Amino acid sequence: MDESGTRPAGPSPPDSEDSAFPSFHAARSGGLTELDARVADCRACPRLVAWREEVAATRRAAFRDWEYWARPVPGFGPPDAALAVVGLAPAAHGGNRTGRMFTGDASGDFLFAALHAVGLASRPTSTHRGDGLELHGVRITAPVHCAPPQNRPTPAERDTCRPWLSAELRLLGPGLRTVVVLGAFGWQALLPVLADAGRPLPRPRPVFGHGTQLTLPATGSRPELQVLGCYHPSQRNTFTGRLTFPMLVDLLARAADLAGLTDGGPAA
Repeated sequence: MDESGTRPAGPSPPDSEDSAFPSFHAARSGGLTELDARVADCRACPRLVAWREEVAATRRAAFRDWEYWARPVPGFGPPDAALAVVGLAPAAHGGNRTGRMFTGDASGDFLFAALHAVGLASRPTSTHRGDGLELHGVRITAPVHCAPPQNRPTPAERDTCRPWLSAELRLLGPGLRTVVVLGAFGWQALLPVLADAGRPLPRPRPVFGHGTQLTLPATGSRPELQVLGCYHPSQRNTFTGRLTFPMLVDLLARAADLAGLTDGGPAA
């Protein structure tokens, strides 16, 4: 308190268009529900805001009757998830339309079918929010929460959005044991988040690859963390056979085992 006996006011919250909006609110979110609501309000990247809203206004003919979400897409999954899946960003006519990560596009169809095959999703398809899909022990998120033009966020957009991912992993708490990273962009975005969170990374930093496994030692109350690289289930990868369905199922089963989500109990 100051000399007058009143408590000094804290910093004023930045507007949603301010580049400081993510860092301010991510650090102050006390739970995933609050964080998800803040994410959905963000307008900190002008190019992404303009693109997501333009896509929603023009739409695809197949979705002309849809009311697009056209906002940042929060993560999806239980707050005590032991496994996190980190992608790239929402698709323009997928998550940007449905409001849920990996929902409503071919990549999501591939991913949710594999999650269901491993027992991590209640159904093999995801079409819209409220379709009854539930995830078991896994949360899906991305380093960029708005659909970017040509699926390519800029480094500045990635960095502006980074506090949301940092806060999400923090709020998952010590129960988080494994992270699957879909694609090189997600891998490059995640490693600085882990370093900033006090997770010591090897030097040189490991290069992304399908099946790459990075083991980060326990720190404080947090257990050892396993980070697995996986090719992104984009149509470019799945149509060419670079990523096959058995490959994805095998990697997710390995991740579930490491996270303690199989009958064998918690991972060692």
